Amino acid sequence: MSAPLGAPVSSWGGHELPKHIVGTSPQRRSRRKPRPGLWIGLAAGILAIGSVTALQTTANLGYDDAEANFDSARDSAQVSVTNLQRSTDDLEAASGIADQLLQSDTGILSDPTAKESLGAVVAEAGDLATDASDRAAISLPDADSKPSFFWELFGAADALNEDADALDELVGEWDAEVPGLTDAGAAVQEAGLGFLGSAAAGASAFEAAHISAANDAMIALRDAASEVSASAILDQYTVDSFVALQDAAAQVVVSEQAELAAKAGPLQGSRLEVEAFARSLAPGVLLEFDWNPIVNNAGANGSMGGLTTWWWDEPDRAVIELSNSVAEQWPADRSKALVAHEVGHAISVKCEDAYDSSTQDSIEKWATAWAIGMGFTDDANGVWAYGYPPQSYIDASYACR
Repeated sequence: MSAPLGAPVSSWGGHELPKHIVGTSPQRRSRRKPRPGLWIGLAAGILAIGSVTALQTTANLGYDDAEANFDSARDSAQVSVTNLQRSTDDLEAASGIADQLLQSDTGILSDPTAKESLGAVVAEAGDLATDASDRAAISLPDADSKPSFFWELFGAADALNEDADALDELVGEWDAEVPGLTDAGAAVQEAGLGFLGSAAAGASAFEAAHISAANDAMIALRDAASEVSASAILDQYTVDSFVALQDAAAQVVVSEQAELAAKAGPLQGSRLEVEAFARSLAPGVLLEFDWNPIVNNAGANGSMGGLTTWWWDEPDRAVIELSNSVAEQWPADRSKALVAHEVGHAISVKCEDAYDSSTQDSIEKWATAWAIGMGFTDDANGVWAYGYPPQSYIDASYACR
């Protein structure tokens, strides 16, 4: 079919082929040259990333070092504050025991000067302990969680180093306090033991001042004084021992009052003189006296009777019973001779091997020999009742004093 005249081909029908098909050569694409700004940007980005990485690494390492330094300082601080608190506790414990001693003291045995010294030391120790305890009552800081970013890590590391320096400074202060607390504790111990020693030493003078007390009360006092004098440290047992010593001293007073009451009456003065005389003949032997109208079947019609009971065990002790007539006839030679005979029995506890104690006769001969050896020649020395003793007993008696 032919196209109408004057009409465009494309509107008429058919299709248009690609140019390379119809023989038309394709055009070449030109390559763009790289721009210099792109490379600079890439380089800057790489450098920025490297810098951030380096900063992050440096910050991490710095923080780790700071944290290790802080942990070490905190461990040292924990040791120091524990030592400070322990020293404070020890001082408070010693001061507490010393204060109990002061509070329980009745003044019956202790030396006032020693008590005053202990009180001053305890007061000073109390002030030191209170101050130290306040300084030891501190909560040690802990490190916070590790931050993530380098700008946070640098600041946190600086803060940890500052805390570590502050802890090191506290360690120096705490460690410097410990020797003072230790010295204060030693001073309390020394003053406390000195106070106790004064009470134990005072027991001997107290005994001498209450000589008429019964033997059992005296022995209890001596035992209690021995317990106190053996104290090496201040503890609750020390307080209990001190209280027991004072109780024993109080019982000595009660016992003496009972003994004196039993000896009350017209003969009391003479009885006490007789007792003092007997004690002068047997130093170191604890003597107790009982008085009755009749002793050992004697005491009436001008006669005199005596009876002695002694113990071979410690301490050297005896009980001498005398008839009232001994005091009534005092200070006659016959009264002194009879008392010397009874003391001869009592003092035998100091020289058990000096004679044969297996028979009553030898026992009485010994007491008679001892009275003779002491210069009491009146027949009331035992010669009238038991006969003259062998010379060997008299000679042996000189070594028993």
